[in-house]
Amino acid sequence: MYQQFSSPADRRLSALARHLEGSSPSSAMDPNHTISASATSGSDFGGSVFAHVVQAPEDPILGVTVAYNKDPSPVKLNLGVGAYRTEEGKPLVLNVVRRAEQLLVNDRSRVKEYLPIVGLAEFNKLSAKLMFGADSPAILEKRVTTVQCLSGTGSLRVGAEFLARHHHQRTIYIPQPTWGNHGKIFTLAGLSVKTYRYYDPATRGLNFQGLLEDLSLAPSGAIVLLHACAHNPTGVDPTLQQWEQIRQLIRLKGLLPFFDSAYQGFASGSLDADAQSVRMFVADGGESLAAQSYAKNMGLYGERVGALSIVCKTADVASRVESQVKLVIRPMFSNPPIHGASIVAIILKNRDMYNEWTVELKAMADRIISMRQQLFDALRARGTPGDWNHILKQIGMFTFTGLNTAQVAFMTKEYHVYMTSDGRISMAGLSSKTVPHLADAIHAAVTRAI
Repeated sequence: MYQQFSSPADRRLSALARHLEGSSPSSAMDPNHTISASATSGSDFGGSVFAHVVQAPEDPILGVTVAYNKDPSPVKLNLGVGAYRTEEGKPLVLNVVRRAEQLLVNDRSRVKEYLPIVGLAEFNKLSAKLMFGADSPAILEKRVTTVQCLSGTGSLRVGAEFLARHHHQRTIYIPQPTWGNHGKIFTLAGLSVKTYRYYDPATRGLNFQGLLEDLSLAPSGAIVLLHACAHNPTGVDPTLQQWEQIRQLIRLKGLLPFFDSAYQGFASGSLDADAQSVRMFVADGGESLAAQSYAKNMGLYGERVGALSIVCKTADVASRVESQVKLVIRPMFSNPPIHGASIVAIILKNRDMYNEWTVELKAMADRIISMRQQLFDALRARGTPGDWNHILKQIGMFTFTGLNTAQVAFMTKEYHVYMTSDGRISMAGLSSKTVPHLADAIHAAVTRAI
């Protein structure tokens, strides 16, 4: 006669024992019978089903900060992560951002309801005007669809997933080198990633001929990732004349440009100058994509504010494209957050606040340019071997120093200077007080490191 069990849990446990061990009903019904560890695939009930998961390596960029934080040295210097710092080495919240936030706080009519899938309409409209120009024919003809996304990373990911679903050519060409996250974003979105030559280590400048040759061999319809300005990590940008040649080649080959605009206004200090490359491609009537971020130029790093714009041939196509982009966003993050986008919208629509922003933005850009000059002067004063003019020629937050992995390791060990292993340094992390220490470290690395 079968043993009666006191609870459903007991009965389920008994059934599990019979299934896993293939034992007879009588043995499974034995109240003294227990399930062995082998019966649960090598794990007892106290173990983890994730025990096989291995420790992942630190992100090569964010990991620099992790190592920096563990270093007790009082002279340590973090030049890894791309975030602006003041002359005192402190994070900066723009005054105009604080003003905008205060307006939001004081507005008692504001609520925390969900935004639409595409985000805050006013933010999207103003972001498109900032990127393409208020008088852009594409905007006036309603050929642009703009959706709010999670900063630049999210904008790239949404755009990439849309292209993977709806573009006939699923290959994207990215510059070599490029931001470390680009390849991962596009691969996980379902695109096949290839590279085109961009940086020339010999000149520490642009390998323009290699760029043209590689893109000329790309298949028709291939997507091309372009940094709108302040190329990350090299700080090397094409001239306007070179941009025009790139535009002609891309249109001739029927390639699809996808701009990553993370530094508009932050590179040169001029919002319009830093958008010229994008606007050249829009002015010819062709189609393109642009991912915008407000992390750097408004200092809204942690608010994750960005936008994806897709420029289409007609208003009808743009409308249909937006309907499909919404289907990408809905299962990804449903709809974007409201606070950061509201800050941006307030600043962009208010003329006085917009002007105040441009002044603060130029001050940030000018300080970085000043750091370039100071570092160059310090290396020259020390007689550091090599040509360091590229520090002045490169633009934006980063300088691709040309230091090798061994030299970077030497600087970290001996001088507590932290940067990515490829020799990229964030100029925004420097100050007049820390330039001499960095110059000493570079000089020692170049003259003594293996």
